[in-house]
Amino acid sequence: MAIRNPTDLPRAVPKGKRLLGLDLGTRTIGMAVCDPGLRLATAVGTIRRLKLAEDLRALARAVREWDAGGFVIGLPISMDGRHGPATDRVRSFGASLLQHADLLGCEPEIAYWDERLSTHAATEAMIEAGMKRRRREELVDAVAAAHILQSYLDALARDGAT
Repeated sequence: MAIRNPTDLPRAVPKGKRLLGLDLGTRTIGMAVCDPGLRLATAVGTIRRLKLAEDLRALARAVREWDAGGFVIGLPISMDGRHGPATDRVRSFGASLLQHADLLGCEPEIAYWDERLSTHAATEAMIEAGMKRRRREELVDAVAAAHILQSYLDALARDGAT
């Protein structure tokens, strides 16, 4: 159970387990999952944020449902590369995952991944697909999580880490 360098995460996650990608917002947590071969990310839904314990229980259900062995959490870095209050909130959430492994039902392995422009990319993709605004608003966080996770998986494949 640790926060890993992104290239080390696949070796820390048990073989055959999936990664759960998270896009942490103040009101929702977007979720995506990849296949056990760590090749393709798919948006799977959102969690309406309530209290930390309830958020963790909802994540625990997702971990069980998707047989996840690790998390790729989007890290909000400004366009000029600076880390701000949003970055601190995400890192605090990651620390909470580690502290409350009992609620999750697993020993979480975590890597942070730059999420710059993920929401923008998700929105653009949904517009191109012809999605109505209301539907885009419902799905944007999960699609952003899929964008974050897919970006991570693509980087692993380029680097030969999978």
